[in-house]
Amino acid sequence: MTSSKSKTIQTMKPETAAKKLGVLLSATPAEFQAGVVSRDELNELQSTPPAWLADLRRNGPHPKQVVAAKLGVSISGLARAGITEPLTTAEIDALKAENPAWLERERSVQAEARKEALRLKQR
Repeated sequence: MTSSKSKTIQTMKPETAAKKLGVLLSATPAEFQAGVVSRDELNELQSTPPAWLADLRRNGPHPKQVVAAKLGVSISGLARAGITEPLTTAEIDALKAENPAWLERERSVQAEARKEALRLKQR
């Protein structure tokens, strides 16, 4: 006898889905924040993002991991610089244009960390 088990649908909390999408949960629509997201829904959002998701990815506000990546620094570097709030793309661009001393310093720290990681990987 073979029993066919129905396939269970994998779901995740909105926080997890927002992190996987690279957006700030508090900036997403209320219906996204209120429900659960299935793996299929996440794949659909990634492959064909709706207007709200495309706008969030383009303009922000961005979560700290995205801000750090756009500035070329670590999340710790952001914290050392006192940046704890999400930033918009315009704010990130303004920081890049201003290029304060902390940003140059943190970028060089990040570059050294990458070099060291590469060196250790090649051993």
